[in-house]
Amino acid sequence: SFGVIADIQYADAEDGYDFGGCRRRYYRQSLGLLRDAVEAWAAERPPLAFVLQLGDSIDGLNARRGEAEGALEQVLAVLGRLPVPVHHAWGNHELYNFSRARLVRTGLNSRRPPSGAVAGPPAGDCQAYHFSPAARFRVVVLDAYDLSILGREPDSPRYRESLRLLREKNPNDNLNSPAGLKEPQFVEFNGGFSQAQLDWFNEVLKFSDENQEKVVVMGHLPIHPDASDRVCLAWNYEDALSVIYSHRCVVCFLAGHLHDGGYCLDSHGVHHLTLEGVIETPPESNAFGTVYVYEDKMILKGRGRISDRVMHF
Repeated sequence: SFGVIADIQYADAEDGYDFGGCRRRYYRQSLGLLRDAVEAWAAERPPLAFVLQLGDSIDGLNARRGEAEGALEQVLAVLGRLPVPVHHAWGNHELYNFSRARLVRTGLNSRRPPSGAVAGPPAGDCQAYHFSPAARFRVVVLDAYDLSILGREPDSPRYRESLRLLREKNPNDNLNSPAGLKEPQFVEFNGGFSQAQLDWFNEVLKFSDENQEKVVVMGHLPIHPDASDRVCLAWNYEDALSVIYSHRCVVCFLAGHLHDGGYCLDSHGVHHLTLEGVIETPPESNAFGTVYVYEDKMILKGRGRISDRVMHF
């Protein structure tokens, strides 16, 4: 079994609203909801194997207030009470607060020992990796901001490549605006997967096929239009899907980013679960879950806004 949580977006700030001005965000309360999640997970018997934190652990507000380091310390301190590894995806809000070079040196770099991680593509600073917590079961953590202009030096090759792609697809003055776009996912707050990462992903899944493993994939950005709105998808989500579809082993893709959550079972039998965000969860509720893995299915027991779900393989 393992824990799942997304979009904590903690900041020591009064409640605010989303970019549209209509969805309430409970910045300060989100840390309390995380504590409740950690307490529930710590009480699980038998104990969990690990926890997946699906990105956006602290809010971009922190950067503007000079509070990024302190906010991250508080979130990591709560997660640090767990006696099991926590695996982190990097989301856009991490990259509003820190450069990628800085994030590597924080507790959000879960590729480091003793997580049991096998590192991903050697080129560049891609944060993809995989680990096997049990026989014939593997988890792949993708870096959905491998292609992105967030958190990178403007003179770096990957920044220039990402900006060129973004401008090609999005002619708007405001690159965070999807107005009029045929492919509305091409906005600055999203990102994508480099070819090197996709090639590596393909090799991992080939290995899992050959060894008859079941694979759960996680990343901050959803990759299926039926489990997300179009604006929140990874830039080249279709490329990630085509890698998955060329193999038999993937059973589930877990994502955050879309605070409303979403779910679909796709035409290839892969479950796409987008978790509701903690940040838009009222203090008297919650938004986390525990996934129990069996030979032929996974059962999600959700808390608060997250519904229970049975996902058959």
